[in-house]
Amino acid sequence: MKHDILSLLAGLLLVVSGTAATTLTYRMEPHERACFYTMAKAAGEKMAFYFAVQSGGSFDVDYEVTGPNQQELLSGHRERQGDFVFSAPAAGEHSFCFSNKMSTFSEKVIDFDVTAEHEQNAASPVAHDLAGKQDLKKDVRPLEESVARLADLMGGLARHQKYFRTRENRNFDTVKSTQSRIFWFGGLEAFCVAVMAVFQVFVIQTFFTKSGKARV
Repeated sequence: MKHDILSLLAGLLLVVSGTAATTLTYRMEPHERACFYTMAKAAGEKMAFYFAVQSGGSFDVDYEVTGPNQQELLSGHRERQGDFVFSAPAAGEHSFCFSNKMSTFSEKVIDFDVTAEHEQNAASPVAHDLAGKQDLKKDVRPLEESVARLADLMGGLARHQKYFRTRENRNFDTVKSTQSRIFWFGGLEAFCVAVMAVFQVFVIQTFFTKSGKARV
């Protein structure tokens, strides 16, 4: 009995965490278009797509998500970040593309992840093991719900961490830009003061020179 419970709990954890995920950081060159691909095993499978531009230009990028039949599922122009969950229209390869064609000089650094979650049906090993064991199924159900809630909370925490990382990078870029502007404006101000000082000395010298000649 104890062995059955342990095996079912292990299977339950695999079901809850039965997710194929890819997390990447990609550096895009100006005018580049880059595509990444993942498979959906069945129509209606839940897929999650998240991206955030970490650095470069105005922190924006074009994106497009297409299904196996080249059907456009999601798209956006000059977006800084996005977080989407959708159902795959059909089984097969889905493409997730980014475009930096609007940028002439700026390269972009993009963090993104694509998650394909395979929903378990009644024919899964855990469901098969639970069949005919109603008492055990009732005992396991609260744990199943708790693990599912924990998985949702962990997913939300990961999303928030990515969001704050993006905000931190953007704020740091703003600080660097402000410091650069202060430096150049300070240098320009010092140059203008020096030019005015030289001009004033020149005017005063010219005035006294002309005054001396007039007295002679």
